Amino acid sequence: MSADEFRAALARLAAGVVLVTAHDPEDGPRGEDVGMTATAFLSVSLDPPLVMASVRNGSRMDDLLAEQPLWAVSVLAESQRHVAGRFAMKGRISDRLLFEDIAYTRGEASGAPLVGGALAVLECRTEQRVVAGDHTLVIGRVLTAAAPTSEAGPLTYFRGRYRTLA
Repeated sequence: MSADEFRAALARLAAGVVLVTAHDPEDGPRGEDVGMTATAFLSVSLDPPLVMASVRNGSRMDDLLAEQPLWAVSVLAESQRHVAGRFAMKGRISDRLLFEDIAYTRGEASGAPLVGGALAVLECRTEQRVVAGDHTLVIGRVLTAAAPTSEAGPLTYFRGRYRTLA
């Protein structure tokens, strides 16, 4: 099996799209926010409440979450394709600029950005990190969860493109 065959097969698995965020406390409250689009995100356990996000080894998010145990997830709505695309770019500009014109609040438990208009937001504390090939599975205990009332549908990823359920 080639990498292309593997990638093509998994492209047929529809996935929800989230923005994983964390605040780099290196400079205290003035530290930089970091964000990463993810489709490999799932619920692990109800009791205790655990979720898992897969991050590429050596990525900025992987490096930060190795040091910073607090992070957040915003479940993106179908109208937030631009947010997903912005934080998925390779060779992108500084995260500070990426967050500049996105409406968000700062999570009370994590200090991480929570995207306005998201279908749901969760704040987490890392419980375990498992290296799996070229990614690390970050398992986090959910500290807070909110699902604002919304009629919007979810943003999904299927066959290499962002899509909506309609």
